[in-house]
Amino acid sequence: MKVLLRATFVIAGIALSACTSAERFNNDGTGGAGTGTASGIAGGAQDPTSPLFFQQSIGDRVLFEVDQSTLTPDSQFVLNGQADWLNSNPEYTAILEGHADEQGTREYNLALGARRANAVLGHLVSKGVSADRMRVISYGKERPLEICSDETCYSKNRRAVTVLSAAPSS
Repeated sequence: MKVLLRATFVIAGIALSACTSAERFNNDGTGGAGTGTASGIAGGAQDPTSPLFFQQSIGDRVLFEVDQSTLTPDSQFVLNGQADWLNSNPEYTAILEGHADEQGTREYNLALGARRANAVLGHLVSKGVSADRMRVISYGKERPLEICSDETCYSKNRRAVTVLSAAPSS
């Protein structure tokens, strides 16, 4: 019975991995490179209306000091750029993710992540972005970028990330 179950999973995995879009290649066979659709929603990193441009040119994250949810001047600069971009691209909504480093309890870090995400929300709203277009979520220490017990890792994990998605069309 176990052999049959394993075989079923293997076959299902192979079948699912074979499912791809027939339009995945350009006429030149570059696999979509150069099409300007790196994100699938809008153009690539050179298109100022694309999420990829937002992520790479403006910045999708801000960092925080230890046990803090206060925005630094660098964070405010990045968030001002995010606000300008969001105000110019009303077809996008955002999820504001709050994160913490591994120090402290799970509960403490979830609360800290929420304060960080809400600090970002407050700043973006103060710059004219509608609160209805944003949602806050805290992951606390559950989704680290770096895993090590060292300040170099901790500093990268103390962050808030703005994740874009296209607003549903009515």
